[in-house]
Amino acid sequence: MSSTTVATSNPLERRFQLSVSMAEVEQEAQKRLQRISKTVKMPGFRPGKVPMKVVAQTYGAQAQSEAIGDVVSRAYGNAVVEQKLRVAGPPEIAPVARESEADPVLKFEAVVEVYPEVACPDLSGVEISRVSCEITEADLDRTIDTLRKQRTVFDEVTRASQKGDRVVVDFTGEIDGVAFTGGSSENYAFVLGDGSMLKEFDEAATNMKSGETKTFPLKFPDDYHGKDVAGKLASFKIKVRSVGEPRLPALDEAFAKSMGIESGDLGQLREDVRKNLAREVASRCKSKTKNAVMEALDRWATFDVPKSLVQDEAQRMADSTREDMAARGMNVKDVPIPADLFTERAVKRVKLGLLVGEIVKAKDLRPTEAQIRAFVEELASAYENPSAFVNWFMSQPKQRAESEAVVIEDNVVNWALSQAKVVENAVTVEALMADAGQV
Repeated sequence: MSSTTVATSNPLERRFQLSVSMAEVEQEAQKRLQRISKTVKMPGFRPGKVPMKVVAQTYGAQAQSEAIGDVVSRAYGNAVVEQKLRVAGPPEIAPVARESEADPVLKFEAVVEVYPEVACPDLSGVEISRVSCEITEADLDRTIDTLRKQRTVFDEVTRASQKGDRVVVDFTGEIDGVAFTGGSSENYAFVLGDGSMLKEFDEAATNMKSGETKTFPLKFPDDYHGKDVAGKLASFKIKVRSVGEPRLPALDEAFAKSMGIESGDLGQLREDVRKNLAREVASRCKSKTKNAVMEALDRWATFDVPKSLVQDEAQRMADSTREDMAARGMNVKDVPIPADLFTERAVKRVKLGLLVGEIVKAKDLRPTEAQIRAFVEELASAYENPSAFVNWFMSQPKQRAESEAVVIEDNVVNWALSQAKVVENAVTVEALMADAGQV
């Protein structure tokens, strides 16, 4: 076997020629025929007694084809070792035309992508924002008010509807006198002013009493999600069935019990809200800081990445999107979700993955058992029986692997913050909750 590297314009592509002797192929083919002859069954012969000439006539072409595959595969593997290549995916191997059938050598051209050379980054001159947030008593008041609003009840009234009321309506819509899909419904409930309906529809249903009807025009926005009606003028007729006035539950013992405080003590409710809010705030601050670190690493990662890794990642993202849509009850059987849609994001993920992997290796940031357990115990704090959750979680290979991945990322984030110029960014709870800063 011999190999010769051929120059290529792609910095991560290696193209080389392989040469294998026909004698080696024939030797490998004969070994295969010998194995076949021991078990092959043919009419007129006992098993294992079929003459080799007959076996060769029947299985010779198959044996030679498989022999060529094995010999070339070995030659490729040897060339990879010889040239010390870190291959990033399967090779493309194609035969080179022989000058004559008598040529004792078979030649092939192999093309394969290799991993880029990735160096551990120097972040000493890089600014990274670290987000922090303090919880005030006013934040607790707002959170409790939000919990009350989530449990709003609507009392039916006879007055005209106004912003904040819940209305129940029947409606039908037509475009050019023809009803359209999704343009009609009965007993449809929504809250005026909450943004769930188009502005014109919301305004039309305002200042109406139960039993009243109204016809009004509505022009769908040009970028409306329903492409069949986007940009078109429709005529809607609505009938109000009922108007409900909002009523918040009183902040009392009954409310506290409805929130899981068995004693009904409002002080205990406030402390529970404080703990839960603190947990959420810490999680979002951590997420935003992690996002800032990853963006900094992404800016540093200017190296090329193998196309094969990007394609695989884009396909995984497309498959994940399809699974998520199906889990939400959407019919995605005939919905095309091409992997190409995710190529840009896939490139970023692959780059970050390679860079994070290099940082973990260079700085020995693999998670310790204590770190993994601490992470799981933090998750368990939100459950009624934390110890049982920890024992279960640690015994599940998939969950444990996912927790290890999170701890590795945490270690990389902490390392990056220790190397970079950290800019403290204190935000309010309101601002933090308005922007979760998802990575």
